[in-house]
Amino acid sequence: MDDAPPELLDLPSGQALVSWRRSSRARRVSLRIDPRFGAVVVTLPPRASRGAGMALLVDHAGWVSDRLAALPDALPFVDGALVPIRDIPHRIVHRPGARGGAWIEGQEIHVAGEAAFVSRRVHDLLRVLARRQLGEHVARKAALLGCEVARLTVRDTSSRWGSCAPNGGLSFSWRLVMAPDAVQDYVAAHEVAHLRHMNHGSRFWALVDRLTPNAETAKDWLHEHGARLLRVG
Repeated sequence: MDDAPPELLDLPSGQALVSWRRSSRARRVSLRIDPRFGAVVVTLPPRASRGAGMALLVDHAGWVSDRLAALPDALPFVDGALVPIRDIPHRIVHRPGARGGAWIEGQEIHVAGEAAFVSRRVHDLLRVLARRQLGEHVARKAALLGCEVARLTVRDTSSRWGSCAPNGGLSFSWRLVMAPDAVQDYVAAHEVAHLRHMNHGSRFWALVDRLTPNAETAKDWLHEHGARLLRVG
C-alpha cells in the first residue's frame, strides 16, 4: 500500500488535504477521514486509476468538507499547551536551561533543551508512559486467563486503538495514554481476549465482559472523544 504525504487539492467545496493509498485488499474505491493530518484518504484497489478516486472525491466533496470542518482543532506539542494524560490536563513547560529530556512534575510536562526538541521529547515521553500503563493492564488481564503475550508494542495508528497478531503479539495506539484509565482497561481487555478468540463472536464479547466492567462506557468515550486524541501532537 502506498503511503505518500497528503497533497492539497481543489475540490468543488474548497481545498482539502488528500492522501492516496493503494491496497491489494480493497475491492472498490473508498474515502475516509484521517484526523491525524486533517486529510481525506482515498483508497484505491490495485487496478483502479487516480481518476476514479478523483471522481469519487468530486461526487462527495460536500461530505468531505463537512467532515473535515467537524474535526477538533489540532493540538501541537508546544510550550504552554495542555495535554491530557489519563484524561487529566498536563501543561507543557519548556525549560531550555534544564537537562534530562522530558518528565512529569505534578500536572506539568517539563521539557529540557531547545524549543525545536519539545514536540519530539513530549511524544517520546508519552509513548513510554503508554507502554508502561497499557502493559500493566495487559499483564493483569493475561494473568486472569493464564495467557502469555508474545510482545507488546505501541504505535501511531489512525484506524485501530489496538490489535492482536496471530503470534500473540499485542499492539496499541500510544494515544491511549491520554484516555481515562477505564478506557485503557477496556482496550487492553479487548486485545487480550483476542488471545483466546480471534474474532468478534459472542464468546469473545462474553470474555471481554469477564475481563473488564468498562466495555460499554469505554466504547462510548472513544466514539465521542477518539478524534480529539488523534489531533494531538
